[in-house]
Amino acid sequence: MSPQKARLVIDLIRGQKAGEAIHILRATNKRASESIEKVLRSAIANVENKNNDVDVDALIVIDAYVNEGPRMKRLRAAPMGRAYRYQRRMAHIVVEVGDKK
Repeated sequence: MSPQKARLVIDLIRGQKAGEAIHILRATNKRASESIEKVLRSAIANVENKNNDVDVDALIVIDAYVNEGPRMKRLRAAPMGRAYRYQRRMAHIVVEVGDKK
């Protein structure tokens, strides 16, 4: 997905509680929300595995941003034997989860 489209979804969860952010992503009708939910769940699992004494319900999405990744250049068929070039954009999604401390 393009970074511009992913940023629309990531702006919804920045600063929210982790559990609430998952509910927001589930209710959002955008294709990017599925990928961002996977990244968020991975971040929560990483914190949980790193510290056994952390309260998962108290976790907050501290920082979340999307950077542009590499572009794949592709061709699309056009009339009269021609081809149009287009770029498939990719996004690097980063979600940081932690306590308020």
